[in-house]
Amino acid sequence: MSQKSIILTVVLFALLIVGMFIYAHLKSSELEVVTVTPSQEEEAPVLYPDITRVDAKHFNIDGKHTFVGEIVFPSPCDLLETDAIVMESYPEQVILDFSVINNSDSCVEIPTAQRFKIDVVASENASFKARFMGRDIELNLIPAAEGEFPDDFEIFIKG
Repeated sequence: MSQKSIILTVVLFALLIVGMFIYAHLKSSELEVVTVTPSQEEEAPVLYPDITRVDAKHFNIDGKHTFVGEIVFPSPCDLLETDAIVMESYPEQVILDFSVINNSDSCVEIPTAQRFKIDVVASENASFKARFMGRDIELNLIPAAEGEFPDDFEIFIKG
């Protein structure tokens, strides 16, 4: 064999080896799995875990839905805040949103009822759901009797 053919063979062999290493490196970087460690965030404690249901008397007068009721809180420092969210659909889907404001550092633990009255304009076929402090809860609607009005509301719910 001549000296040129030996040099050519060695160079081709070296290129083949280098190409194999480059190919292996590219494939391993493609397959490299990024391991993501789950964050160790602690879940926020559920506030007012005993409140899983809201009972409300439902009035529908001239397309205006009115919901009245009360929720019992562990202390008189818990103030109830309400809102109604009407989704754009037909029939409308309405979410009665309840939240609590409590800015006190210490308060006497005396169960206290907080009353609410929520007015919503929606069609007669609207559906209603309740949410308390961001979590879904059961909504128990009690139809109003003939001649009853929201301003005359007194709650006597048993069970």
